[in-house]
Amino acid sequence: MKNSMMSVADATRKINEGAVLLLAGSQEALSQLPKGKWIGGTSVYFVTEEGGKVDRENVFVTELDQATDARAVIYAGDDLANLSMNRFDNGLSMILIPAFSQAHSEFAIKGAEFPGVFDQPLLGWITGVHLDDLGSTTPKIFDGATGASFEEGAAVLHVEMPAGYVADIGILNLFQPDTEADLITFSENGFGAKTASVNGEIVDFAAYLTQKGIDTKLPLVANYAGAMVNVSFQSVDAENGVAFYAPVVAGAEYHIAKPTGDYAASFAAKVEGDGANELSCNCILNYLYGELEGKSTGTFTGPATFGEIAYILLNQTMVRVGVQPLVQSAVA
Repeated sequence: MKNSMMSVADATRKINEGAVLLLAGSQEALSQLPKGKWIGGTSVYFVTEEGGKVDRENVFVTELDQATDARAVIYAGDDLANLSMNRFDNGLSMILIPAFSQAHSEFAIKGAEFPGVFDQPLLGWITGVHLDDLGSTTPKIFDGATGASFEEGAAVLHVEMPAGYVADIGILNLFQPDTEADLITFSENGFGAKTASVNGEIVDFAAYLTQKGIDTKLPLVANYAGAMVNVSFQSVDAENGVAFYAPVVAGAEYHIAKPTGDYAASFAAKVEGDGANELSCNCILNYLYGELEGKSTGTFTGPATFGEIAYILLNQTMVRVGVQPLVQSAVA
């Protein structure tokens, strides 16, 4: 894989050369690109080799140069659960879903139950907008084959890899649940909650968080079918309740995460290895709380997103994927 920030003109040349690409950029930038072998999603936050930055003009380009074939599919409505059906026998799938869409919610709540979702590497992110534009602009996905954009559904790029090569996914998560803290459950699935059950007592959730002095930089954490999954706080409002970057699941048992100490230092300490030939995406909250603007995370570059996907939806993580020879992967 090759990653770089490119001007719209340079990305256009790359598309016209027939490259297989995964793209991130503003709606304005992605809308200018020609048809080709690509999918794209809106984001204006990026981690580059020079450091984190906001960029509305250029496009982050990941070239899947090892691909022997690729096909893009837009899944919408009831067919989202069928996202594994168009895969290649030896490959990986890159998925983009607009933030706060019905597909975002469905994938978060039901994705682990989709047929074949864990049978082959699946990685991607939740597309977003500048935080100042929340409520006035909707996140989008783009189908490069047609040039069309959507605010609902999922764009998936199924990629075929050469024989003897395999995709390897990694996850960096700073958080573990504080199981000695209050037990929190919710009665409904959703991206927001006005009430919650805390140790069996129904409370005004925004008032509870405020009165307890909860640090909302720390996410809620629950065990989803054996995987520890974060649900990050978007806002806490006395009148409108609490909003999340991923939906909470009714009946799931949540705890506030354990404190990490200095957030930026803790994050920097865990970013290890060489990401020069890998794609990574980082949570917008790691970007903000880790104070990544103007700071480098080594060779790991990519968009900062409203959620990360490594088989299932994640929050406040960094996920990465690389392609390597099967023998090397097995030894590692």
